[in-house]
Amino acid sequence: MTEFSQLGLSPTTLQAVADTGYTTATPIQAAAIPVALAGRDVLGIAQTGTGKTAAFTLPMVDRLASGRARARMPRALVLAPTRELADQVAESFAKYAKGTRLSWALLIGGVSMGDQVAILNKGVDVLIATPGRLLDLFERGKMLLTGVELMVIDEADRMLDMGFIPDIERIFKLTPPRRQTLFFSATMPPEITRLTTQFLKDPTRIEASRPAMTADTITQYIVRIPTSDPKAKRTALRALVAREDVRNGIVFCNRKSEVDIVAKSLKTHGFDAAPIHGDLDQSLRMKTLADFRSGALKILVASDVAARGLDIPDVSHVFNYDVSHHADDYVHRIGRTGRAGKLGQAFMIVTPADDKSLDKVLKLIKKDPVELSLDGIDFAAIKDQPRRDSGRADKGRGGRSERSGRGRGRSEPRTEDVEAAAVEAEAAPVPASDDAAPSRRSRSRRSAKPAEAAVETTAAETPVTETVAEPAKAPRDAGRNRGGRKPEAKAEAPAPVSNGRPFGDADVPAFLRRPVKLPN
Repeated sequence: MTEFSQLGLSPTTLQAVADTGYTTATPIQAAAIPVALAGRDVLGIAQTGTGKTAAFTLPMVDRLASGRARARMPRALVLAPTRELADQVAESFAKYAKGTRLSWALLIGGVSMGDQVAILNKGVDVLIATPGRLLDLFERGKMLLTGVELMVIDEADRMLDMGFIPDIERIFKLTPPRRQTLFFSATMPPEITRLTTQFLKDPTRIEASRPAMTADTITQYIVRIPTSDPKAKRTALRALVAREDVRNGIVFCNRKSEVDIVAKSLKTHGFDAAPIHGDLDQSLRMKTLADFRSGALKILVASDVAARGLDIPDVSHVFNYDVSHHADDYVHRIGRTGRAGKLGQAFMIVTPADDKSLDKVLKLIKKDPVELSLDGIDFAAIKDQPRRDSGRADKGRGGRSERSGRGRGRSEPRTEDVEAAAVEAEAAPVPASDDAAPSRRSRSRRSAKPAEAAVETTAAETPVTETVAEPAKAPRDAGRNRGGRKPEAKAEAPAPVSNGRPFGDADVPAFLRRPVKLPN
């Protein structure tokens, strides 16, 4: 065990550490802090929860203690992949630098850019930022990066997952080559290795623990259910939360839309739950996290944006509503519990469709989770609301993918909207007889019906005589294309259409197929 007093930190910084209650350094801190204080580059390989934030924050405070920042020219730069992680780094810096005159600024999206510009104009020693907001302010001419002496990249492999590597490369090139770089990542895929080879100078490689290991303080469980039906999964989740002594827990889903649905399901059934993911307003995300940290919120339903790097102490339970697509994400998810030597429990709901993803997880962790059965639930009898957009969820008109955002101009309901309606119906009372008022479930089904039927009805009722009436006069520029030149061949008039499709013989009303007697 290494004491912080043995690492070469200044008395002021040591006092700040002592005020937080820590006296013993973690392996990554004990190895990285002396190297960083000596001014050398560091390549730290450590998974979340190992204390790497202090491993770069403490030496940064000491190295910047002397000197003064100039307006719009920060002296140090910390890049984090998510707003929450950047905010957490800022909180750590505020704690450890409280005995100094160092200033800092948090540059993240979702908050006022004007306030951030005002801080930059005064001059700050340390910028803690997400890549997108940093480059946005740089391109607006609000800062210069030529004065950066120390640069930190945190959660580099997560940067890769989120597509930030081109931004990181650009930021590296905007900073002076003589800077000191502290680079941290939980894993080292080839793209990250290339980045470190290109931009780090003879770094000291520090590997605190074997990547992707799960802590022995976490008891892992598998809960197998015989169906992939979403309602069955939500039922299993609620049964798990109800049977466990959950002081506070995090539920992880693979999709943002699923996060909202699961959170709504839990709240509908009386559980204290709230969602958090990247599409929510930043102020709401910060408030939700603050409530969870303080104990005001019991269950946090999250996407993987909250899985890495967030310092949420003393989480008793983690529930994997979905098996993670990437095995590494499973390790980071359950790493939210069992921290600092405390015991934690992690549950994974597994359906027949999850076999491949489960095999990857088990191969990585090299452990056999405990098999847990949920007695008293007839999963075969559970049926979710039918998806009205079945077979068309991924296609818009013309075969366009709805993920591109171009095919969503239709009135057809989205899958998550239909499922949300189903969630509202889950706890609805069932009428005692057929004469009773319609239940919430039936109302939800009616409200979830796609509007295609209405569109087709409207099209059928619209008079179509105009399509065979006397031809309209040709426009003045008929026979010319947009370039002003006459076309080589005369184009045929477009066929009449109904509801976006050419008329076939079967579509033309009978009275329009009768011969028309023209006057002499």
